[in-house]
Amino acid sequence: MSFPLHGADVAHIGTMLIFALVYLGMFLGGLPRTGLDRSGVAVLGAIAMIAVNGWSIGEAAATIDLPTIVLLFAFMLLSAQMRLGGFYGAVTRAVALRARHAPTLMAALLAVVAALSAVFSNDVVCLAVTPVVVRVAWRRGWDPVPWLVAVACAANIGSAATLIGNPQNMLIGSVLGLPFGAYTAAALPPVALALWGWMMLVLRRAPPPSGAGAARVDDDEGPPFNVWQSGKGLAVAVALLAIFVVTDWPHEVVALVAAGVLLLSRRLHSAQFMGLVDWPLLLLFMGLFVVNGAFERTGVAAQAVAWLAQHGVHLREPTVLAVVGVALSNLVSNVPAVMLLLPHLSGPEQGVTLALASTYAGNLLLVGSIANLIVADLAARDGVRLDWRRHAAIGVPATVLSLLTWWAWRWVQAAWA
Repeated sequence: MSFPLHGADVAHIGTMLIFALVYLGMFLGGLPRTGLDRSGVAVLGAIAMIAVNGWSIGEAAATIDLPTIVLLFAFMLLSAQMRLGGFYGAVTRAVALRARHAPTLMAALLAVVAALSAVFSNDVVCLAVTPVVVRVAWRRGWDPVPWLVAVACAANIGSAATLIGNPQNMLIGSVLGLPFGAYTAAALPPVALALWGWMMLVLRRAPPPSGAGAARVDDDEGPPFNVWQSGKGLAVAVALLAIFVVTDWPHEVVALVAAGVLLLSRRLHSAQFMGLVDWPLLLLFMGLFVVNGAFERTGVAAQAVAWLAQHGVHLREPTVLAVVGVALSNLVSNVPAVMLLLPHLSGPEQGVTLALASTYAGNLLLVGSIANLIVADLAARDGVRLDWRRHAAIGVPATVLSLLTWWAWRWVQAAWA
């Protein structure tokens, strides 16, 4: 006896298969035997979802959270302004000149990278700072790897402190409507201090300084510092932060207007700005919005969450949400993980928990965040090998320590409340 499939059944099965293939691609970083990376997989998955479900372009577009895309785009332009002004490299070089000893330099470097990543994109900060750090380590005869992993870890940790520090936080803030100031107040555990303590232990075990790297030093450390362009970008960033804290104006609109102001430049061509926008990341977001929107309509995700709740596993519980967030972030990367979990959450506490857990989890493995991969790729161009083993030897303890510090901080806050 045969049971003919109706159109709705075919669409349901097709949606499930496409969703599985897309997230397999997220896990693998692309699909084997194809030229598709994560962004390509997400875009192709979105196209397939539109075709299988018979959607119009308008129906597909309705699944995209446009405020998040606009906010992300605007801050990419702001970060481009700072990079073109040579600000990131100049700050890193200034820190290196004034901090002569390793403990002082490590503390200053972690503080600067974390602070910059909290306001600007952590990926762009890593892109600009990494070459400078490699050359500083070479000049002093140090192994660059611990310093590079420290940069990536500090960028991830710092970006968790605000709703504009990384893409997943922008998404969480937009969807859950979290107040900017209240989130930052709740997201400032002393994790960077714990990271500094761990890095001191790592440096104590590192080989003694040598002059082996000095001959490899060159002057390719990014754009030259421009006071006017950097000052303009900083002024806009400070104004944005003030508006976010003291008003309830739509963040994406304010940020877009600020980006428009920066584009009005006599010295910097708009093509230079657009060339530094991470278009693949924007496409990744839009593609996953469509894929996840189609998957949510099948009801499978809601049924899975309900089944877990029946067995005593509730995503609203901070411990459960943190464990799931960390695990999922290292399976499919933190942005796709947040997009999967977010529809089943509500309230500021759950938003803060997901933001911190998913971002701290990015330090666990080399593939856990884009910031890690950027640092490894730029290091490889300079002949420094940062593979997953060397990263894990530093990153895994750093992640565990970060999560424990955050959890202890929550306990202290609850005890004092």
